[in-house]
Amino acid sequence: MRLNRIIALILAVVFCLSGCRKNQNQVNTDAANTGDTATGNSNTSISTDTDFAEDESEMFTDRDEKATYDEAAAVKITLSGTSATATSDSVSISGTTVKITEEATYVVSGTLTDGMIVVETDEKAKPHIVFSGASVTSATSAPLYIKQADKVVVTLEENTENALANGGSFVAIDDNNVDAAVFSKQDLTFNGSGTLTVTSPVGHGISCKDDLVFTGGVYQISAASHAIDANDSVRASGANIAADAGKDGIHAENNDDASLGFVYIGSGNYTIEAEGDGISAGSYLQIDGGEFDITAGGGSENGTKQNSGNYGNFIGGGGMGGGFPGAMGGGRPRDAGNFDQMQGSQQSDQTDTESTSMKGLKSGGDMQIAGGSFRINSADDAVHTNASMYIKDGNFEMATGDDGFHGEENLEISGGTINISESYEGIEALHIKISGGDTTLKADDDGLNAAGGTDQSGFGGRDNGSFGGKGPMGGGMSQGNGSIAISGGTLHITASGDGVDANGTLEIIGGYTVVCGPTQGDTATLDYDKTATISGGTFIGTGASGGMAQTFSESAQGVIAVSVGSVSAGTEIVLKDSDGKTVLSHTPALNYAVVILSSPEIEKGKTYTITIGTQSAAFEAN
Repeated sequence: MRLNRIIALILAVVFCLSGCRKNQNQVNTDAANTGDTATGNSNTSISTDTDFAEDESEMFTDRDEKATYDEAAAVKITLSGTSATATSDSVSISGTTVKITEEATYVVSGTLTDGMIVVETDEKAKPHIVFSGASVTSATSAPLYIKQADKVVVTLEENTENALANGGSFVAIDDNNVDAAVFSKQDLTFNGSGTLTVTSPVGHGISCKDDLVFTGGVYQISAASHAIDANDSVRASGANIAADAGKDGIHAENNDDASLGFVYIGSGNYTIEAEGDGISAGSYLQIDGGEFDITAGGGSENGTKQNSGNYGNFIGGGGMGGGFPGAMGGGRPRDAGNFDQMQGSQQSDQTDTESTSMKGLKSGGDMQIAGGSFRINSADDAVHTNASMYIKDGNFEMATGDDGFHGEENLEISGGTINISESYEGIEALHIKISGGDTTLKADDDGLNAAGGTDQSGFGGRDNGSFGGKGPMGGGMSQGNGSIAISGGTLHITASGDGVDANGTLEIIGGYTVVCGPTQGDTATLDYDKTATISGGTFIGTGASGGMAQTFSESAQGVIAVSVGSVSAGTEIVLKDSDGKTVLSHTPALNYAVVILSSPEIEKGKTYTITIGTQSAAFEAN
C-alpha cells in the first residue's frame, strides 16, 4: 500500500508539471456563449461544395409530374375477375393476360384474380397507365410487367385504392428474370394522389432495371426482398411510402456503371422497416428534404454491441491523485489483461462485409443531406458512406448498434440538429469537420473517432500534450493520419471510450464543445497521435486521469488542465477569474478525475479559481 501511495504521488506531480508546461488549459462549461464564430486558420473552414449534388429540377421531367389526362381520349380497360375488356385494339387480351401494345393513355379499373398487365410497345413509346380502383393478382408472376417501351408513367387516380400482388412464386415466362410484383425493364414513373398496395411474399416489391421515379401517391409495399429496387436510380419527391422489406427498403445499384445506382429524395414521407438497410445507394445518396422513420435490422438492440469495458483490463486503472486540494489519490494498477479483448471493435468491422448490412442510410459513393427529419433505429450504422458525407441541415433522432455517422473518407457537418441517443461510436470518419449544427451524442466507445473504415479504438500514440509524459503508459505507439477540425456549432459528447479520438491531429478554432468521458480503463477525454491545437471556441472536457490522459499540445488562448482525483457525477465545476466573475460552469453526467477548460475568456498567464463541490484551488492558465 505504501508503494502504491508513492507511485500515485509521483504520477500526480508529473501530471501537474506536464499540465503547466505545455499550454494545457482546462475545460469550459455550459455557461459559455454557444454562438462562437470560427476564428484562426481559414484552411480549417468546412467546404460544403459537392460535385455530385443535383438540383431537384434536374431529377424530374414534366412527364414525371403530370398526373392529368384527357379522359375522353383514354382507352378503358375493365377487369372482371377472370376476364377483361378494352375499348381499343391497342390492347390485346388473352385469358387473364392484358397486353398494352401502343402509346396511349389507359385507365384501368376492376379486379383480376390471377392475371397480368403487360406493357410491350415500340421501344420509343411512352404509354400512360391510370389506376382507378384496380386490383391485380398474379399467382406465379408480376401483376404489372413492363417488358418494352421507352418510358411508362403510372398514375394513381385521386381517391382510389389500387393493389398489385404476387401469389407466392415466380415462374419464368420469357428470358427475363421476373422477380417482383411490379417488374420493369424500362424507365418507370409513379405519380398521382391515390393509393397503391404492393405485395410480394417471395421477391421484390417494385423492381426497375432503369430509372424508377415517384412524384406523388401513397404506397404500402410489403416484400420478402427489396421493397423498392432499381438499377440506375430511385428518385422520389412528394410521395408517401411505407415499406416492409425482407432486405432493403429502398435499394439502387448498378454493377456495370459506377455513376449509376443512386438515390435522390427531395420531399415526401418514408416509413421503412427493413431487415437489411433502410435506404441503400450503390452510388451517391442525396436527400434534400422529407420525413423519414427507419428501422433497420430490428433496431439498435439487435446490433453487435462493443464496449469500453474490455479496455479496463489493458492499461492502468484507479484514480490519479494530486493537483487539487482534497483530491482522492492512490489506486492500485490493474492487471494487463488479454490484448485480444482490446481489438473487439476492429474484428466487428472486419466481419461487416460477411454479414447482412443493417444500416439506416447507406451509400457506396458520396452522401449529402441538406434537409429533412430523420428517426433512425438501426442494428448497424445509422448513416453510412463508403466515401464522403456532407450534413448541411436536417433533424436527426438516432439510436444504433454501431456508429451514428460513419464515413470512410471525409465527414462534414455544417448544420442541422443531431441527437444520437445510443451508439457504439457517435461520429466516425478519417477526416471529421464540424462547422455548425447542434449535436448531442452518447457513445459506448468513442464520441468522435477519426479512423475511417477500421475502428482504431485503443490504438494511437499519445506523445504530445500527455499528462503523464512519454513514459510507458504515455505514448510511443503508432501514429495515424486522421484529423478532426471543429470551427463552429455546438457539440455535447458523452462517451464511455475516448471523448475525441483524432488518431492524427485535432484542431479547434470555434464552436462550443463539451466532452464527458469515463474514468475507467484505456480512455481519455482527448486522444490524438500528433497535435491538438485550440485557437478559438469553447472546450469543456472531463474524464480519466490515467497514463492515457492528454490535453492540448498548443493553444492560442488560455487552457487549464488539472487532475482532481475522483469526483462523483453531478458535482458542479465552476471557474472564476481573479475578480470573482464566473467564466464557466458545468455539471458532468459521469464521474471524472480530469478537467480541461479553454475559451476566449481564459487568458494565458492569468490566475483562475476552480471550485469542484466544496473544494477550491487556484491555477495559472497556459
